[in-house]
Order: sequence, then C-alpha cells, then structure tokens
Amino acid sequence: MSKKKKPASNTIALNKKARHEYFLEDKFEAGLALQGWEIKSIRDGKVNLSDSYVIIRDGEAYLLGAQIQPLISASSHVVCDPERTRKLLLKKRELSTLIGKTEREGYTLVATAMYWKKCWVKLEFYLAKGKKAHDKRDTVKDRDWAREKERMMKHQVR
Repeated sequence: MSKKKKPASNTIALNKKARHEYFLEDKFEAGLALQGWEIKSIRDGKVNLSDSYVIIRDGEAYLLGAQIQPLISASSHVVCDPERTRKLLLKKRELSTLIGKTEREGYTLVATAMYWKKCWVKLEFYLAKGKKAHDKRDTVKDRDWAREKERMMKHQVR
C-alpha cells in the first residue's frame, strides 16, 4: 500500500504587483501552448510572472514577459528562449470579447497567476485598467485602516 503524495498547492507562480498596479475586473482562464523543456522547468518552479501581460495579435492571444528559466540539464540540441511569446488557448467567444474590450474600451490584459489544473498548466489573467498614483495611495490607506480597525476590535473584545 503506497500513498500518493498530493502537492501542497497547485499554484506555480503569482504576480503580486498586479493588484497594486491595476484595477482588476473580469477574470479569464486559458491554457498555454508550451514546449517540453518549459514543462520541466515549470515543475521545478523556475517561473516569473512579474511584468507579464497578454496581447492579442491576428485574432490570437499571446503571453509576453513571462520568464521560464531552462534547467541546467536541458538538452543541447534544443534552443531555450526564456522569454518567448507563448500562445494562449482560448475559445472564439472569449477571444472576441477580449478583442472588443481591449480595442474599444482601453483595457489591458494582465497575467496574475499560473497554476496546475489536473495535468495542464493554466494561466489566470484579468481585464484591467491602470491605477493612478493617488489611487494606489488610497488602496494602501484603506488597507492600513482595515488592519487598525481589526486591532481595535480585538482589544475591545478582551
């Protein structure tokens, strides 16, 4: 009787800066067209999603700015480009809504997380609008106030 070890988390990489830099609105999930060496590197956790975003070119969506570092033991005949553009696998209806929102309404598509779903690598990205400096300060102020309020309530209960 052997027990299978379940991984602690399905999350591969997060883009924590995205919530600070953008107003995130609509969430989308897409598969990624990856090469073999990329899957091996992802399993090893060599992924960086900071400063990554999604563009739409010729009616297809692509992930730009994501870095997947090749393993040292990668084969010598495979050309490994850590920052290559990777195609996203989306349905036509999702693509048409993304094209409409980005072209007409000025949204950007920001990658926020990469995770395992069964045996496939999925990318979570949002339709987002950029925040101004004063919006970022308001967010920090609200977060600090919520933390302070929790402290006050905790001391009152005792």
